[in-house]
Amino acid sequence: MEPSDATGSSTGICGIERTLSKFANDTKLCGMVNTLERRDAIQRDLDRLERWAHANFMKFNQAKCKVLHLGHGNPKHKYRSSGECIDSSPEEKDLGALVDEKLNMSQQCALAANNHKRSMASRAREVILPLYSALVRLHLQYSIQLWSPQHRKDMDLLERVQRRATKMIRGLEHLSYEDRLRELGLFSLEKRRLQGDLIAAFQYLKGAYSRDGEGLFIRECSDRTRALDLNGLSQHKLNNESCTEENRLVME
Repeated sequence: MEPSDATGSSTGICGIERTLSKFANDTKLCGMVNTLERRDAIQRDLDRLERWAHANFMKFNQAKCKVLHLGHGNPKHKYRSSGECIDSSPEEKDLGALVDEKLNMSQQCALAANNHKRSMASRAREVILPLYSALVRLHLQYSIQLWSPQHRKDMDLLERVQRRATKMIRGLEHLSYEDRLRELGLFSLEKRRLQGDLIAAFQYLKGAYSRDGEGLFIRECSDRTRALDLNGLSQHKLNNESCTEENRLVME
């Protein structure tokens, strides 16, 4: 983790001990909490944010302040803001991605798949294919590194959107899904996700994420790997607890 002054310098808030980030009018404070001292560090940062907002004649919307606890066996500590206890939330949407306390992405998959039930007046290939590629598939892959489906039912749910879109094209409705993809020069969404994962892993190995991704993976010295390992990489287990708000998103 970066030093505390570096963490808060970009927002003009000094002394922040945990990770602080802002986007538009949303503020997130996050960190891992496995001791009482780390719990107290989150509370101290909340108090600093309150003082900073007061000094700049601003006020957080207390009704929109939420705590999102992540991880199994999370102690679910309580936090206070402006003298009031911050409510916990089982799920929160952040920058368009829905995240729940169990990090189960099924709801996000359903949300992405159900947002694209549209009817088209034209069934011409030159109309449907560009529209699907630019307007529909874009949302099915938005921040997919975060909410990539883990269960087959969720993978099939997303794939069904592309199946329906390709079947709308005149002249292809009687072909199988694989033949339609071959005719249109498309890959399945599952293969596109795999391709993206491989590219991201390659970039990580080449140092593209040396700052933001430091400590996310460790390189194994052994040349023996197991299934699902990628070039000897193993991922650290995380046990995070998060506080979220629309005007403030606090995470442990």
